[in-house]
Order: sequence, then C-alpha cells, then structure tokens
Amino acid sequence: MQFESFFEAQSAMLWGAFVIALVMGALVNKTNFCTMGAVSDLVNMGDTGRMRAWLFAIAIAVIGVTLLEYLGAVELGSTFPPYRGSNLVLGENIIGGLLFGIGMTLASGCGNKCLIRIGGGNLKSIFVFAIIAAIAYFMINPFPGSDKTLFSTLFFDWIRPMSLDLSTSQDLGAIVGGEEPGTMRLVLGLVLGLVILAFVFKSAEFRGSFDNILGGLVVGLAVLAAWYLTSVVGIDADGEMYSLSGYYEEWDMMADSDEGKPAAGAPLSTQSYTFINPMGQTGAYLAGGLDAALLTFGVVAVFGVVLGSLLWSLVSRSFRIEWFNSTSDVLNHVIGAILMGFGGTLAMGCTIGQAITGVSTLAVGSILTFGAIFLGSALTMKVQYYKMVYEEEATFAKALLTGLVDLKLLPESLRKLDAI
Repeated sequence: MQFESFFEAQSAMLWGAFVIALVMGALVNKTNFCTMGAVSDLVNMGDTGRMRAWLFAIAIAVIGVTLLEYLGAVELGSTFPPYRGSNLVLGENIIGGLLFGIGMTLASGCGNKCLIRIGGGNLKSIFVFAIIAAIAYFMINPFPGSDKTLFSTLFFDWIRPMSLDLSTSQDLGAIVGGEEPGTMRLVLGLVLGLVILAFVFKSAEFRGSFDNILGGLVVGLAVLAAWYLTSVVGIDADGEMYSLSGYYEEWDMMADSDEGKPAAGAPLSTQSYTFINPMGQTGAYLAGGLDAALLTFGVVAVFGVVLGSLLWSLVSRSFRIEWFNSTSDVLNHVIGAILMGFGGTLAMGCTIGQAITGVSTLAVGSILTFGAIFLGSALTMKVQYYKMVYEEEATFAKALLTGLVDLKLLPESLRKLDAI
C-alpha cells in the first residue's frame, strides 16, 4: 500500500492497527482467551484447552509469517522491538520472563488481559495499567532533567554482561541456515508450525471447543495481519518508495517542515502486537495532552483492545464494575504490576509480544522468554497453592521446592510437602 504523503501512510497504518486490535479485543473477551488462564488451567486442573488455544495462535503466526517472509511480503530484518537482533540478551530474556510470569499471576492476567479487563469494567486493572505504564516508560526514557533510565540505573551494569554477541541474526533460520537463512527459515517455520498444529488438534476436547479455536485463530491472525500491515504501508516520493521509518530518517530532506513529525522513528518500524512497552507509550501520550507526535502503533493497539472489549461487554451484558476486595488483593496487584512493568520491558515483550509475535520470527530470545514466563507463572501458582493448603507448615522454600518437583524440574526425593 503506497501513499503520496507520509501522513496518509501513517494514518493508514494507525487506523489499520486500531481496527485489528478492536476485533481482537472483542473476540478475546468473548472467547476468554487468556494466557495466564492457560497456565492456571494446565497446572492446577490438568486442563489443556486454553493452553492449546495459545499454541494455536503461535502456530498460525509462525506459519503465516514464515510464508509471507519467504514471499517477500514482510521484512523482519529491522523490527520494533528488534526480535532478531544479533545481541542475544539472555539475562533480560530469562530474568525478565520470570519476573513477568510471576507478576501476571499476582496481578490476575498478562498485559493483554489487563486491557480486556479494563474494557469489561475492572477498575483494578486500571490501577495495574498505571503502574505498568509508569515503569515501562521510565525503563526506556530518562527521568526529567537526567540522562538516567530505570534500566540504566537498576539493571544495565549487571544484566547486560549476560548477553551474547552473535555473528548473525538470532533467529533459528539464520543460526542453522548460515549463508541460506531464507530457505532454512521456511523449513523450520513450517515444521515448527505444523508440529504445534498437530499437537493442538490432537485433543478431541479442543476440537470441540468453538471458543478456544476462535480465540487462538483471531489472536494468531491479528499478529500476522499487523506484521503484514506495517511491512507494506509506505510512501511513494516522486517514484522512490520509502517505508515509514525510512522516510522518518530522511525527514529533513523529504519534508518541508517539522510539523507533524513523530517524536521517534523506531515505533514506525515493522511490528506487531505487544502490550507492555505500548502501555508506557500510552501513558506518555495521555500525559502529553494527546500530542499527535506521540501517537504510535502501540498506543492505538492499546485503545483498540480496550474499546473492543468494552463493546463486547456491552453487547453481551457482561460489563461489571470490579474493585479490590481486600488489602492483600491490593498488595498482590501492586507487586504484580511492578514485576510485569520491569519484566515485560526487560524481556522486550509479554505473553503476546514475545510468546506469539516474537516467536513468529523464530527468534531464540523470544522462545527463551516464552519458557521463562511459563515457568515463572507456573511456579508462582504452585507456591500459592501449597501455602494455602498447608498454611504455616508450608514455608516459601518448602512450597518452592515442592513446586519444582511437581513441574518435573527436581527429583522426587527433594519433595518437602505431600502432593495434593
């Protein structure tokens, strides 16, 4: 889709992202697609329905992106965030993922679920959103009157040395394929996607669940559609084609003035849905008096999901005002929101932004983050459960060790509490 001016192209991209997010928000609410719920169902009840819906979304995104990239319809070499960067930030992926997994469990849902809950009338989630937004913003942007960010102050010196500088892109296709990454990306992407699909649809229960199938389908297609949209929108400047980010880099040469110039160029790059950093962008947009220069793909995605969820809540008459029911409920949500803000920013994404959007690029960091999020959430649920059942007898250490045994990460001989 080529436009004659930057503003037409940007508008098309923003409206497209908003509409896709609107549909996703409505149908995620309708189907109760929930990644934290997927972990909870699996760990606490052995129910794989929502986990398979999550994996179904991943499979659709992986297969779709693989095919579109091979056909030249999407360009993933320079994305926002840089999923395939040659610097594999192991510490940030793993530690950030663990923190996010713990946080989303304490705060009753991931970033996407927070937005869905806001649309459904949950005031607790507005509280969570505000905390995540503030942390996510200052993890990346300096404090007023300073050149320091939360990341540079709290994390950079000790976590960045855990990174690995690769000689190539960090996606599986480039690592395995060497000089022929395109072909290997096609092969690995299709194999991975088809294996996941086979596992997902092996379950007769899942095959009979319309909502789980619809939820996974919609989220996967939304991620895929956004990748395509942000790849093909561009500007035809006197016969020369520019992407939005490419035009921004040449702004002084291409534009007559700085009027309407976005505040930053990175958010104009090829991208798809993620929700932690965009919460920070949305907070800045609101605090900046709705300045158009601060309006990004991420901001319209946040508004789209909330509005879509609200519309479905009104249509289905499920809109309910909810508030904290105890002091411990407040404390859990505050701690959870803080951990999600730090963890989601460190890991460059959430259960949607990394586990679906990032994994669709076959990035190793995204796969590691997915695993870390799952582990952090599952262990938190195990600890909560054992402490609730055994009360004083279940110290944190005993509950943690027993949870690790339950998850087959430690031998049975280290179990400290009887299985329930």
